[in-house]
Amino acid sequence: MHMKQATAGPQNGQGARQAAGPIAADLAVGQRLRALRQTRGLSLKTVAAATGLSIGYLSQVERGLSSPSLRVLTGVADLLGIGLGVLFDGPGAGGAEGFVTRAGERAALTLWRAGITKQLLTQGDSALSLFLMQLAPLAGTGDEPLVHDGEEAGLVLEGALVLTVEGTTVELQAGDSFRFASRRPHRYRNPHPDRPAAVLWVNAVPRAGA
Repeated sequence: MHMKQATAGPQNGQGARQAAGPIAADLAVGQRLRALRQTRGLSLKTVAAATGLSIGYLSQVERGLSSPSLRVLTGVADLLGIGLGVLFDGPGAGGAEGFVTRAGERAALTLWRAGITKQLLTQGDSALSLFLMQLAPLAGTGDEPLVHDGEEAGLVLEGALVLTVEGTTVELQAGDSFRFASRRPHRYRNPHPDRPAAVLWVNAVPRAGA
């Protein structure tokens, strides 16, 4: 199976026209975060105190002036009690059946600085989310681990994935799978300098009162 490669942003001086895509993606995510925060009656000060992020940085993210990392998005989503799927851009409404997401209707979240693209394969606001994650060569979540509520599992479809969970690092190849509690510090990356990776990834987040 060949997956379209995720990109880490404009390359080789392609110019401002191509850069508009990533900028628009950052703005769309920021606007959704602000709307969700305001709906819950939370101030930037409250979110900053709970996440350890500065008020200034959060304000820049909400205005699309800073590109948030996956760690930042998961931390804020955790605080707001939502799954990452709610932040995705695109149709995402599913077919008339109400439980099917057609191939041309997938919502997407592009973390262009990290070189990671996630396509949401399930309906947005759900405790269980299924993603098609694509990682550009050498793309990853960075050195600082992710820690959030829930559980996750996945299957490597193409390429390789280096996954570190609570200090244990393994390299998975196509056909390998994994599962772990999301509260265990974790990070991941594509180790190859010239090949993209594709992973079918599942996130399950707890719901209030569940």
